Parts: sequence; structure tokens; C-alpha cells
Amino acid sequence: MPISNQLSKMKITIPSNNGETFSAYLKTPTSTPAPGLIIIQEIFGVNEVMRNIADEYAQAGYVAIVPDLFWRQEADIELTDSSEDDWQKAFELYQNFDENKGIDDLISTMKTLKELPECTGKIGSVGFCLGGKLAYLMATRSQAECNVSYYGVAIEKNLDEAANIQNPLMLHLAEKDEYVSPEIQSQLKIELSNYPLVTIHSYSNVNHGFARIEGKDYNLETTNLAQSRTMEFFQKYLD
Repeated sequence: MPISNQLSKMKITIPSNNGETFSAYLKTPTSTPAPGLIIIQEIFGVNEVMRNIADEYAQAGYVAIVPDLFWRQEADIELTDSSEDDWQKAFELYQNFDENKGIDDLISTMKTLKELPECTGKIGSVGFCLGGKLAYLMATRSQAECNVSYYGVAIEKNLDEAANIQNPLMLHLAEKDEYVSPEIQSQLKIELSNYPLVTIHSYSNVNHGFARIEGKDYNLETTNLAQSRTMEFFQKYLD
């Protein structure tokens, strides 16, 4: 029987696969047990934007967790898209980021989430930018029930893994994305059309980061449309 409690948030510690630990922001819904959802960060770390996204998913009834994937470089760093210094630091962290270790950390996060009494054991992921790429890799490398990618970067470098997708994957593409060219977006649509578990939504006249609230490229109308599709997707495969 579901347990009613107050919406709660906390920072927890997750053991990595090499014996070290890293932190994660956890927000639980008012009624548990509930499905789990991993929110995968952009290049700006686990900042207020990511925590707010987790809060919104917890309000919608999911056990939401945001792991710190930059902990090997600089633990608990928080950046924004509002200053040039933060952009430079974010790109530096991104360039030095090991995607394979990042996926290891996400799988460790999934394991920890599954073990929480508040979680039903069904887990999905949703990622943005760098996190959008990692959500794609979660679809190819993990047992997550479903995964959603918002404007994922460099997915084309791992299209050879698409044959490993065993659970539903949704991609949201921004047609004016300065980091994912029209040619690459066309390549993604063509090559991933061979996989019935993959759904792609493409949005015209919006840029990379269209769902980053208060970001320079935020677009409310497109965000609401993408979010409605994402929520319907999670309700279908997690609830």
C-alpha cells in the first residue's frame, strides 16, 4: 500500500563502482512507493535548474534523483549559462568528461534508486544537452525502463550502439541547435527510424537549451509541448 508523506528533498551519497562515492540530489513525492526518475545534468552541473526539474517530477509523482557527474573533476560544482566565465568552465568540464565513467555512475545511481523503499523499482531517465547524450547511452547500455533525451549532443558518434536499445527511447531535437547541425539531425532521424522503440520529435525555430527555464534560449511553448509528450511517455512506461 502506498505510504503518504510530505514531499521531501535531501542530498544522498552514492557508491561508485570503484569504491569511491559521489553525491546526488533526491526529491521524493508525497505518495510512495513510486517510480524512479534519473535527471541527467547539462554541462553546468547539478545546479538550481536541475534541482527544479527534479522537484517538478517529484510533484508529478516520481522519486527524482540528480547525480553529480562531474565529481571526478570538481564535486558539487554549480554553473549557469548567464556568464562567460561559467560557459568557459562548463566547456572545460565537458571536454574532460569521460562518458563511459558517467554511464557507470548513472548505473550506480539506478542501483541505489532501486534499493530505496520509496521506489517501486521501475526506473527511467531524462537528460539535457550532455545529459541528453547520456540518456541515449542509458538506452543502449542499461536496463532502464525508458529514457528521454533533450537536445543531446554527439549522439551520432554512438549510433552503432542503437541495435542494443531494448526499451523505449524518446528524443527531442531543436532544429536551430548550434551544437547539432541539420545534417546530423537528419542522420539521427534516418538511422534511428530503423528502430521501433525510438520516437523522435523535432521542433522548428528553437535553439539548444529551449527547455532551460530562465536560460537565454528558453521557449515556453515548445517546452510545454515537449514536456507533455515526455510525461505521457513516462506514464505509459513507468506508472
